[in-house]
Amino acid sequence: MKTLKIGKVKIPNRIFLAPMMDVTDFAYRKICREAGCGMAYTEMINADALIHVADFTEKKILRIPEEKKPVGIQITTNSPEKVKKIIPFLKNFDIVDVNCGCPGELTIDHGSGSYLLKNPEKIVEIIKILKKEKLTATAKMRLGFNKDNSLEIAKTIEKAGADAITVHGRLAIHGNETPSDWNAVKKIKKELKIPVIYNGDINSPKKVKEILEKTGCDGVMIGRAAIGNPQLFERTIEFEKTGKDPGFDFQKNISYFKEYLHLLKRYNFIKMQRIKYVGGNFFREIPGSAKLRERFMKLKTLEEIEKFVENME
Repeated sequence: MKTLKIGKVKIPNRIFLAPMMDVTDFAYRKICREAGCGMAYTEMINADALIHVADFTEKKILRIPEEKKPVGIQITTNSPEKVKKIIPFLKNFDIVDVNCGCPGELTIDHGSGSYLLKNPEKIVEIIKILKKEKLTATAKMRLGFNKDNSLEIAKTIEKAGADAITVHGRLAIHGNETPSDWNAVKKIKKELKIPVIYNGDINSPKKVKEILEKTGCDGVMIGRAAIGNPQLFERTIEFEKTGKDPGFDFQKNISYFKEYLHLLKRYNFIKMQRIKYVGGNFFREIPGSAKLRERFMKLKTLEEIEKFVENME
C-alpha cells in the first residue's frame, strides 16, 4: 500500500484509525497498529483537561514504548489561548489534530468540536499557534454545522497552514443514519493541495478501495467499524495486495482482545466501563455472538473477563 506524508511525518500506509472517545487509548492503538493501521490518535482531549491534568487524563494520552510511531493527539477547545498553555504536552506527539467535527452535546455546549465550524476564525488561530511552534498540525471537520460550507472552511484551514485535513462526510446535525456524502469530500479533495483524508461509513476492505478510487482522497480514516475489529486493517492491506479479502477470523480477533487486556493490566488502566464497551465488539460474526456478548456484559471484574476470554480457545 502507498505511503503518505503529512508535513514531515511519513505514514506507512493510507489507513487511519479515527480518534474515538473511550476507545483509542494506548492499548487499542497498539493492537490496531500491529494489525496494519498506518496512523492512530489518542481519543479527543479537551485543552482544559490538559491544563488541569489528572491521573485519568495522563493515562488517556499515555504513549508506551511498544507503540509504533507516528502517534497523533487530538485536541479540542474553544480557546486558542488555552492551546498555548498545552504546547509542552503536544510536543510529545508526532501530529496534533484539531477536532472541529465532534457533534456531542457537551462538546457543542462548550463551543468546541463541530461548533468551531460556526467560528472558523478560531480554527485558523489554533492552527497558526501550532505551526508557530513547528508542530505538524491537522484538522478533522464535518461538512458544516447545519449547512454544507465545507469547501470554504477546508480552504480556510489549508490557508492557515494545516498540513492535512480529515473530512467526515456528514453535517454536525446528522446522525449515523444519514449516509456519508463522499461526493462532497471529493470536491474538497479536488480544490486542496494538502492531503485530504476521508472519514465516514468505511466498514470493509472493499469500501476502502471504492472510496479511494471515487474521491481521489489521500487516505481513509476508519471509526466505528474498527471498534473490536482490528483485523479490518490487515484485511484491507491484503485486499489491496491480492484483490482478495481473507475474511474475518474469530480466534485471531480474540487474540487481539487478549493483547488489549494484557496492555491495560500492565499499565494499570483498568476501567471496566471502557473494557466492556470496547470488548463487547470483539464478539462478532460467529453463530451465537449475541449470546456471547450478553454473557460478557454481565462480568464484573478483569479476572472474570480474562477467564472468559481464555475459555474462547
